[in-house]
Amino acid sequence: MGIRDDAVEIRSQGWRTLAALHGLIESELERALQAQAKLSVVEYTVMDALSRQDGWHMRMQQLARATALSASATTRLVNRLEDRGLLTRILCADDRRGIYTELTPAGRELLEEARPVHDATLERALSGAQQVPELAPLVAALPLLHVKA
Repeated sequence: MGIRDDAVEIRSQGWRTLAALHGLIESELERALQAQAKLSVVEYTVMDALSRQDGWHMRMQQLARATALSASATTRLVNRLEDRGLLTRILCADDRRGIYTELTPAGRELLEEARPVHDATLERALSGAQQVPELAPLVAALPLLHVKA
């Protein structure tokens, strides 16, 4: 193996380690959110993204980017949440093609109930991952990744 091959292998190993940490955290969040709030991780992520907006709404394309979903997956997810009365869609007054999505009062209430579950589960998962030698450096690096907008 040459130097170039070694660099690729190092990056590949880093990616596998990152994927392992993500998988561990996501599975713990999924179990806790489903059990206590009847929300999936991606549903929580959508609702959380909406709650962080000043006007409490986002265009569908923005929501897709914020949640790393395709446009069609975002539409299906928003449909499910809308059917449950947690989100609503509003036509943009300036652009008839634009659709905003926002939390309903019931959505805000469920999110506020789910947030402590999410946060406590995330903290437990990260604490557990910190005890795994291969994952500990990634957990330690997380506070350094915060980017202020």
